[in-house]
Amino acid sequence: MDVEWLIERFRLEELPVEGGYYCETYLSEESIAAEDLPDRYGVEKPFGTAMFYLLTADSDSFSAMHKVPTDEIFHFYLGDPVEMLLLFPDGRSERIILGQDLMKDQFVQYAVPRDVWQGSHLLPGGEWALLGTTMAPGWTYDDFQGATREKLIPQYPDQADLIRQLTNPELPLRMRASDQRPVSSKVYAVNSKLELSGSRTTPTGGANCKRVD
Repeated sequence: MDVEWLIERFRLEELPVEGGYYCETYLSEESIAAEDLPDRYGVEKPFGTAMFYLLTADSDSFSAMHKVPTDEIFHFYLGDPVEMLLLFPDGRSERIILGQDLMKDQFVQYAVPRDVWQGSHLLPGGEWALLGTTMAPGWTYDDFQGATREKLIPQYPDQADLIRQLTNPELPLRMRASDQRPVSSKVYAVNSKLELSGSRTTPTGGANCKRVD
């Protein structure tokens, strides 16, 4: 099993702006009206979403520093350990390792609080890691808010080296509306051989996230 096999198996696509590969595996059929959500959202949101996320050893394969308005739960499935940098609003910072070696305090599941800057990459020597994330209310492209190293380093100088590694001056700080397109179905790759029905709007790649037999 290697990167190419995983990409083909789950029909993963490059994740715009943030980096890595992904596909949305679950999109709730129901949604919550904007007026019934906290003001920080401002738009209608699905009840919940889930996705696969793949990091590789390529130099540009990392999750760029960003934050989202909802708690995001990460799940480690397969592969090599991933280092995640967390920058909290009160000026604290933390590095955690997602992986399967529980004796080394690695996490197979970790909840990143909303509005905490986060970014991640493979530890040196790693080849790939397959993760998952779940969010409720569900993720939509407008949740993503990136940050520049010029903004973050003065606030978190002790993490300057890793912030530089997890930011790219050439990347935009927001995902565009064109990164979103209509797709079919509510459940994709988690359950194989599903009959697809219905229509929702989800980030690019969701329509392709279906098991390949």
